[in-house]
Amino acid sequence: MRTISNILSVHLFPAGLPLTRLTALLLCLMALQGIYAQADRQHIRQGNKLYHQEEYAKAEVEYQKALAANQRNPQAIYNLGCAMMMQQKDSAAVVQFENAGKLQTNKKRKSMAYHNIGWICQRHQMYAEAIEAYKESLRNNPTDEETRYNLALCQRQQKQQQQNGGGNNDKDNKDKDKDKNQKDQQNQQQKDQQDQQKRQPKDQMSKENAEQLLNAAVQEEKATQQRMKKAMQHPNRKQLQKNW
Repeated sequence: MRTISNILSVHLFPAGLPLTRLTALLLCLMALQGIYAQADRQHIRQGNKLYHQEEYAKAEVEYQKALAANQRNPQAIYNLGCAMMMQQKDSAAVVQFENAGKLQTNKKRKSMAYHNIGWICQRHQMYAEAIEAYKESLRNNPTDEETRYNLALCQRQQKQQQQNGGGNNDKDNKDKDKDKNQKDQQNQQQKDQQDQQKRQPKDQMSKENAEQLLNAAVQEEKATQQRMKKAMQHPNRKQLQKNW
């Protein structure tokens, strides 16, 4: 019995060392996780405070710090998307809402993320994408009447867009106006050039006539001066001819 006892003690003692180290390591990891978890929650609270004060850019920084402490915190991701959305960083906000929707296990919060995606797409008249986002939101929260209303409205808007030829949104209208203005400017330039070409021969003719008239006047003046000079040189002859 002793021999067995002694042998057992020899094998159990060394095995106890790595268990002790593993336990200490786990405790350290748990402590670090607690510190990081506390840090991301603190940044989220600070971000929320700034968000309600409409300091959206500063709130965004706090949410980024929360994600630096915990990259998979869906609340920080969702709030970051909200802060970006309020700064009209819509494409970046959609990415954050998509990530929050994938990570979020709470169905109502997941529904909120997809609702916001739908709202952004609807605002940009991307009705097909908005409809899909609203449907996904309702799958997670069928009782959300606001999302249901937005979905119905978006479907009507999509139908109107298709009846108008599709893609008849603000961007298309601006592009059409820009093209129309460019064409109008080109047409006006062509018209001005044509008018100038029509006026050009007349202008040239007028100039030539003026030069001819001027030359004729100069020649006439020279002739008059010569006649006066001759008359002054032979005054008696003129007198005699007159008397005779």
